[in-house]
Amino acid sequence: TLLHPLCVKYPPSTKYRRCFLTELIKQHESAAAEPLDELYDTLAGILNEEESTHCYKNYLLPTGESVTLSESVAIISGGTTGLVTWDAALHLAEWATENSMVFSNRTILELGSGIGFTGIAICKTCNPKTYIFSDCHPRVLQQLMENIRLNGFVLEPESDCHTQTESQGQEAEATNYQKPKLIVAELDWGSVTENQLSDLQPDVVVAADVVYDPEIILALIGMLQKLSTFRAGRKPPEVYIAFTIRNPDTYHLFQAELDKVGIGWQIIPAHSNNIFLYDVQPNVTILQLFI
Repeated sequence: TLLHPLCVKYPPSTKYRRCFLTELIKQHESAAAEPLDELYDTLAGILNEEESTHCYKNYLLPTGESVTLSESVAIISGGTTGLVTWDAALHLAEWATENSMVFSNRTILELGSGIGFTGIAICKTCNPKTYIFSDCHPRVLQQLMENIRLNGFVLEPESDCHTQTESQGQEAEATNYQKPKLIVAELDWGSVTENQLSDLQPDVVVAADVVYDPEIILALIGMLQKLSTFRAGRKPPEVYIAFTIRNPDTYHLFQAELDKVGIGWQIIPAHSNNIFLYDVQPNVTILQLFI
């Protein structure tokens, strides 16, 4: 957590490291073990650090690789909640690693990618052919592209559906790593055009923690209907939506609105592959939709 090479290079938040080390020292002292100067020296260094608005979070994957994200320490930052990683994104990535055949050698579109955890994890574990990250908030898109590069991937050159440009001077650490083609698309569900969707043509659509507000629910369903319509003779994509049930009324409203427009759905059985740590075990459900 503190002295692992990954965390030295990409340190977690100052608050997290301070709390972790304080608890570790407390446990060490309660065991009547020989004092370790390294623990106290490290804590002294952390206590002298100033808090930053951004930090890194590192997630170890079953393959032995890791996902490293730069994210905001505040839940709401820059007028958006999209600059942090939410539990449903972790849950969806866990399910994906158990069901990699859903994604292998296929084109994946993620709606509301946020800062990129789910997509980066899928790209590192599930062997997709193409992965299209998408969001609509400028700061989120900027952070998303930074995190993609941070994890050793290179984005495809610009096309009509891409965000405008990558910032200069930031290079991927392992550009030879990737097989999947990675795209970042700026998609506003309410104003997306037929041309944009015709360019995407996904085999699979995923989203995590995008069902939390009635207005967003209607926009999401409208987007799914458009994805089903503009298929150039191809069959509709498979759709998997993961969300944390914070308000049961919102969850039931989503199901009711799906029923209204004739979109079928089923609950995906809970997976047993608990890879990531959660502060509190979340109440996350994954729905498969039939559009």
